[in-house]
Amino acid sequence: MEQPLPFALPDVGDAEIEAVTNAIRSGWVSTGPLTRQFEEKFAEALGNGLEAVAVSSATAGLHLALEAIGVGPGDEVLVPTWTFTATAEVVRYLGAEPVLIDVEHESLNVDLDQAAQRVSDRTKAIMPVHFAGRPVDYRKLADFAATNGLEVVEDAAHAFPASSATDRVGGGDSAATVFSFYATKTMTTGEGGMLVTRRPEVARRARTMRLHGISRDAFDRYRSTGSPWRYEVVAPGYKYNLTDPASAMGLVQLRRAESMRLRRESISARYTEAFTGLGLELPTEQADGKHAWHLYVVRCADEATRDCFISGLSARGVGTSVHFIPLHLQPYWRERGGYTPDDFLVASREFGRVVSLPIFSAMTDGQVERVIQAVQEVHGGLCPSE
Repeated sequence: MEQPLPFALPDVGDAEIEAVTNAIRSGWVSTGPLTRQFEEKFAEALGNGLEAVAVSSATAGLHLALEAIGVGPGDEVLVPTWTFTATAEVVRYLGAEPVLIDVEHESLNVDLDQAAQRVSDRTKAIMPVHFAGRPVDYRKLADFAATNGLEVVEDAAHAFPASSATDRVGGGDSAATVFSFYATKTMTTGEGGMLVTRRPEVARRARTMRLHGISRDAFDRYRSTGSPWRYEVVAPGYKYNLTDPASAMGLVQLRRAESMRLRRESISARYTEAFTGLGLELPTEQADGKHAWHLYVVRCADEATRDCFISGLSARGVGTSVHFIPLHLQPYWRERGGYTPDDFLVASREFGRVVSLPIFSAMTDGQVERVIQAVQEVHGGLCPSE
């Protein structure tokens, strides 16, 4: 019997292993020169005038971004219900309240029309999520933010590299954009993330708060002359710095990011060709944008068919996942907000239909064909669409 095919695997090779080994041998096993280089190269990859702050996770980056723009007790932040809990929980870290918003049917990105109905005099910001790697509509987002006087912090955990018709994700004018380098993401440092901003004051605050509220990074202190041991604690910060071995891996992955995206794009195209006509609703992309294809999400007719589909693929050794269980269905958020499924008609309906299929750049052609065969067998016979 064939070995099970995981839902996701990191695309890590000899170059990454050598880079990490060299970083460890250098003696800089915490935050040092490679992290600074990683930040600079990442900012360059997105465009002029940007600053990048490397952090220990995307969750950390979202927390730092909200803190830097002044979110605090009494504030509200608009958050799509169709996301991982980290997007909302960082709002609570600061004593503010996430206000959940439904999503659009086609993209499963935040529904800005519904968001407009939830804006209050307490609303400070909106945190759109570029679901699966498909960018939000930047024109509509910019108009919405300007009309309502809101800050924008983008959750781009799925979206490197991606672009809309008007902007590369991370290259626009939002207060901050945060990327994830978790093991299953489009590029990885094992754990880690990057906050990107055009605002020097946001970058400066994030750098201070990522390391205990100290006014100088460890790298700056240890390479300084005179009295390198002197530092000032200017705020009660956090421990969110990224290490040099992780940054070494990130530098290699960054150089490979577009080629890895193109591989995922080719897998997506092969899936779409093979699954057309099976009765599945297939993912789409903007005609004038560039999808990161972090996820390939298909939709079945209903929840019973979806659950049958997942079981059938599992029996054939093909891993799947579901992105996401909407936040309004999770006990903590449901009880805190007093939400019901009827408050989020699209997300409640689509949750029972979605399945994420394997799509990672290290997949072989044989593995892609294995997924295709399993889907055709299961959805075409065992779990019919009607």
